[in-house]
This record gives sequence, C-alpha cells and structure tokens, in this order.
Amino acid sequence: MLFDLVRRNRVFFLLYAVLLLVVGVLQILYTQESLMQWVNVRNNPAADVFFTYATYFGDGAFFVFVCLVLLVYNRRVGVMGFASFALSSLLSLFLKLVVFPDRLRPLKLLEHSTYQYRVIEGLDIYRYNSFPSGHTTTAFAVFSLLAFIDERRGRGWYFIVLAALTGYSRVYLFQHFVEDAYVGSLIGTASSVVIYLAMNRWVAAPKLSQK
Repeated sequence: MLFDLVRRNRVFFLLYAVLLLVVGVLQILYTQESLMQWVNVRNNPAADVFFTYATYFGDGAFFVFVCLVLLVYNRRVGVMGFASFALSSLLSLFLKLVVFPDRLRPLKLLEHSTYQYRVIEGLDIYRYNSFPSGHTTTAFAVFSLLAFIDERRGRGWYFIVLAALTGYSRVYLFQHFVEDAYVGSLIGTASSVVIYLAMNRWVAAPKLSQK
C-alpha cells in the first residue's frame, strides 16, 4: 500500500525528497548557526509580513479548522484528519517535552553571539523547547494529508510548497533552527502516511459499497 500511495502522489513525494536531500546536505556542510545567519540576513519588510502570517499554517487551530471542513465534506475523511492531527501533535510534544526538554531556541542559545541577529519588532519569540518544530510538524501533516486525498494528484507541488514555506517561516521568524523544522517535517509527513494507510480502506468503504 505504501508503494501505491507514493506512486499516486509521486509529484508530492518527489519534491519532498528533493527538499529533504538539499536541506539535509546543507546541514552536513554547515552548522545550524551558519544556516540561521544565512536565513536571518535575507530579510525585507514584505517578507516580515508574509512569514508572520504564513506561519499560522502550522498552528494547531488551522489543522482543526481543516478537519472541521473535511467533516462537512466527508465525515470519515474528517475523522482521518483528526487522527493525523492527534498522532503528529503527540509525537511532537513527546519529543519536545520528554525526550529533548532542554533544547534551547535560537533567541536563548545565541543570545551571547557576536553576530547581530535581526528579529521582527513586537514578535513574541520563544526561548525553550526548540526540538522539533511543532508548527512545521503540523504544516507537513495537514498538507501531506490534503495531497493524499486530493483527486487531482498533480497539485502535490502546491501542498509541498505551502508546507515548506511554513517550515521556512519558523527559521525566518527566529523561532527554530533548521534542524527543528527538518525533523518536524519528517514527523508530520510520516504521521499522515501512517494514518492514511491505516484508515484509507475504512474511509473508502462507503464508496465501494455503492458500486
């Protein structure tokens, strides 16, 4: 079933594989602080506004809203959405609060750096529980699931772009390191893959019975 899922959503998975490869290689070649500086220096007022709002795609409230819309569209699909939200959120919180509770966010870890980092004025920036990025986890969970259930498979690029922009926003806003977003994307995507494979037959059962 996994092979069929990847084959049907090859646009999404191909682009995601390229994203993982490129960002993974960058993390091998450069330190997290160097990557943070690379992102931090590439700022402008328009991007400040864009990423301040784009980051809400990774908010749990957004995922719940999507699930409620899916419930109206198809009750079982909505339940699948809530299951993906629950699994991805629990995994992220477990790692963040239990396994890696001492991982500091950029604002705290780099507070004594000689490099002058820029932060958006008035933005509430957290200091602790950095790993993994919960917003990135949520974004990849919701957008990968939407890609899987979308009958127009060619739109997979659209969902991966939205998820990637959300992950980038967490680094741009100085909330997370690249590695936090990188692992968050893996947790979110894997969660939706597991839930989709586990529940897809149940979701499709009413349609099959009508044939």
